[in-house]
Amino acid sequence: MRKIFFSIVVMAMAFGAYGQKTKVYDETVDPDAQIVEAVGKAKKEGKFVVAQLGGNWCKWCIRFARFVEGDPELKKYVDENFEFIHVNYNPRNDEGGADKAAVEKALRRLGNPTRFGYPVLVVLDSDGNVVHTQDSGLLESGEGYDRDKVKRFFELWSPSAVEEARK
Repeated sequence: MRKIFFSIVVMAMAFGAYGQKTKVYDETVDPDAQIVEAVGKAKKEGKFVVAQLGGNWCKWCIRFARFVEGDPELKKYVDENFEFIHVNYNPRNDEGGADKAAVEKALRRLGNPTRFGYPVLVVLDSDGNVVHTQDSGLLESGEGYDRDKVKRFFELWSPSAVEEARK
């Protein structure tokens, strides 16, 4: 009996951990306030912001988040150069979360990037200006993401690369 109980507890814990890992988007946060806060942090630290727009409903959004998080070298580069945020968006707007006005304000701030599909990556400079919008489909390979393409994306849109291009 103890073995069965222990197995059930372990399975429940594993299921709970899995569920937590698949939710990378906070569905209750005001997305516009999230962007403003990230820009403030980026400005203080000399970074840019990468806003990954999508949702927990999007398998490619979850894959991208896991891809970046799971590659130590890539994650280190991202952490050193960007405030990387996951901006929740529900295209059907039927599941609660942030109110519609806040979502629309965030979309305007990001340049209305939903035409690119999900996830879409929007790079903001430290003043909150959109400097690039990336269709993440161009970073895919098979059923995942191409490390070289993703790394190149982050390198090309880092603060130092953009500042160099502005000279």
